[in-house]
Amino acid sequence: MVSRLSTGIPVLDRKLDGGIPPGSTVALCAPPASQAELLLTEFTASRPTLYLTTDRDEETVSAGFRRESSRRTPEVRYIPGDAPLDHARRLFQRLRSDSTLIIDPMNLLEREDPTRYRNFLHDLQSHLRGTDSLAILHCLDGRWVPDQRDITEHAVDVVFQLNTEISGDRVENRLAVPKFRGGRALPETIKLELTESVAIDTSRDIA
Repeated sequence: MVSRLSTGIPVLDRKLDGGIPPGSTVALCAPPASQAELLLTEFTASRPTLYLTTDRDEETVSAGFRRESSRRTPEVRYIPGDAPLDHARRLFQRLRSDSTLIIDPMNLLEREDPTRYRNFLHDLQSHLRGTDSLAILHCLDGRWVPDQRDITEHAVDVVFQLNTEISGDRVENRLAVPKFRGGRALPETIKLELTESVAIDTSRDIA
């Protein structure tokens, strides 16, 4: 079996035949009001991580990781609204081998010129393949989805789609993996419990 990089969630790794292939880009698409940040936290557990934030300051993001004393703290850098593609490119080019890059969220970059955005994704993927690293692009599926979202989902290797529904007194989170280039897309969704951490409801989804 081709070597895989862990998602930080063992049961999900098993469903993905060991994790995600090195050099992959992953789009994590989720509603803004979901607990998708918990999934991002899990992705930082296995490898050194560069965390690029586009809407929160560096100290706020870092403080959240420091509260989890059992976890490693990623390197956090803020991407300003002025020339965000250039800032993000300079930073990801520092990514070392066998590392993880997180961009949270991608929406600011997705609002840039389409040609420049495609070139950015191409350069990112080339760097990831050269370093056997992994990128997680957090894409907010809110009231205003950027025009370049189709470009993102087409270009990436893996799409994680988190759906959050409120039914009565229950909040239900389901993770779908409809796209997995170089692997196997999942035929069923995975029921997640997202509270203070990530847990998977094994009552139906896991045999």
